[in-house]
Amino acid sequence: MPKLLLATNNKGKMREYKHMLKDLPFELVSPAEVGINTEVDEVGGSLEENAILKAATLARESRLLTLADDSGLEVDALGGEPGGLSARYAGEGASDEDRVNYLLSRLKDVPEGKRSARFRCVIAIATPDGEVELCPGECEGIIALEPRGEEGFGYDPIFYLPELGKTMAELSLEEKNGVSHRGRAVREAINLLRRKYL
Repeated sequence: MPKLLLATNNKGKMREYKHMLKDLPFELVSPAEVGINTEVDEVGGSLEENAILKAATLARESRLLTLADDSGLEVDALGGEPGGLSARYAGEGASDEDRVNYLLSRLKDVPEGKRSARFRCVIAIATPDGEVELCPGECEGIIALEPRGEEGFGYDPIFYLPELGKTMAELSLEEKNGVSHRGRAVREAINLLRRKYL
């Protein structure tokens, strides 16, 4: 079975990817599992550039077909922040809870009707030879006034989905993957992988 390198060591992200890609005939591996310790600095100016940078670097180093993503939360009342800086929004080394609390503090004077936001994800699939293709996904929602739910990770406890009446953190993994930005990008990536690499 061919290997597909998932360019993350984030346990939450690995769990979601392994669940969503389980029907593909690839052995899904992380950089750590193939002995790669390279940390790719996300210095691109966009989610697309960062995803390409991670996928291309690790594909070249591992000599494996590589899937990388970059994702971010864009809050309209903050001019699209935190965007590509979502993971570092509350500073280096901040926990998910720290980031959530920092974002809520930035929105403390923003009324409920003005808290629209979206999660965006861009997946890059790279070959060791440098060929890269992109698969985008997006999910619209509202930033809740306070965290709710125990599932997921990151900003999930405050990302409210009006059509479901729940935050992302209140959804099962199955439900989340059906509606999330990453789930939508993965469905495009699955079609691409089946069409070109299987």
